[in-house]
Amino acid sequence: MAWTGRVALVTGAGSGIGASVARRLGAEGVRHVVLVDRDGDAAATVAKEIPAARAVAADVSDVDQVDLLVEQVVRDYGRLDVVVHAAGVDDPDAKELIADAIVTGGPVDVTSRLEVAAWRRVMSVNLDGTFHVLRAALRAMRPAGRGAIVVIGSSSAFDAPVGYPHYAASKAGVHALAQAVAKEAIAFGVRVNIVAPGPTDTGMAARTPDALRQVNADPRARPYATPEEIADIALFLASDQASNLVGAVLLANGGRFTR
Repeated sequence: MAWTGRVALVTGAGSGIGASVARRLGAEGVRHVVLVDRDGDAAATVAKEIPAARAVAADVSDVDQVDLLVEQVVRDYGRLDVVVHAAGVDDPDAKELIADAIVTGGPVDVTSRLEVAAWRRVMSVNLDGTFHVLRAALRAMRPAGRGAIVVIGSSSAFDAPVGYPHYAASKAGVHALAQAVAKEAIAFGVRVNIVAPGPTDTGMAARTPDALRQVNADPRARPYATPEEIADIALFLASDQASNLVGAVLLANGGRFTR
């Protein structure tokens, strides 16, 4: 993997997939790992487990925070080689409405009741945040002529779950954005790729109502993925072994559907 000496930044590193990615990078011998999360205390707790790790509180939906963060990493360490962007949010209220419909056998009615604030929250973190991170990372990596960026998308971008229009739209936008940037960034030696997980056993999944979680637990497919399994895919995409992968979307949903 040749991780020695590299500097990595992981967003959403306070829990779930981001935390697992950060731990794996530390175990692989990355020189410095910067853990970024809106919950700075959570990121700091994970960072204690990782040699040469540093935790930073930042909200990826705030472009100024992202720009300052990446600029500081380059000033402090002289380089930025790997970025794994795992920060994202779901909508617990929409999940409750979907679960209620499953239990009662009635139709799912989310879109007509969806508040603009809920739409903007999901879009600002998931889609705007991805743009902020991609732009800042590319600015840092372009002068060196090298780098790898991995974005955590979602299989929801493909199957567009009923009652989850804002989340599905945000992740579909993430995929298209990252693929468009990938075609541009490779000219500067920077690779961008995407992981599209299906149901994964994170804190976000733990907050999913039981009725909806049971629907997602398709007996014909593998069980919920572990965060470590998704982290393995992210590290592969960031590694030199994936040097010919540019703009790839790796669907990791345990066989629930294929594309």
